[in-house]
Amino acid sequence: MLSHHLQGALQDLRDLISITESDIVDIQEAKNDQQFERLSLKEEKLKGFESKKAMIDHEISKLMTTQPNKDLPELLNKEQHKALDDLKLELSNLRDVNKRYAKFVLIVSNLYNSFLERIVPTEMQGYNKVASKNAAILEVRV
Repeated sequence: MLSHHLQGALQDLRDLISITESDIVDIQEAKNDQQFERLSLKEEKLKGFESKKAMIDHEISKLMTTQPNKDLPELLNKEQHKALDDLKLELSNLRDVNKRYAKFVLIVSNLYNSFLERIVPTEMQGYNKVASKNAAILEVRV
């Protein structure tokens, strides 16, 4: 059962990496709709990974309680050791891909915020940002 959960968790991580790489391509091409359409799939994969990780933890805990005299490395077979190593590698890959994606998100966010600031200038009143009364470009008529 442990091997099954490990393989499922690996697949979820690989899917998350692939989805995030697609998001990077789309954010560079300003294809926002595709990114938003993938959000539910990303959330589903993330929940699936978290569930499988909990099952992995449960299975390992069960192994350790049934054979308390053995260390964890002795309880796992070669396939399970490899899967755990692959899991570490894929988690590292996901972190790297998410860092790249976050940089693009920050750049786009700053761009939109600077456009908004030019259209509707704001000023600070205490801790709150409010629209300036001297908005040169924007005029509201009733």
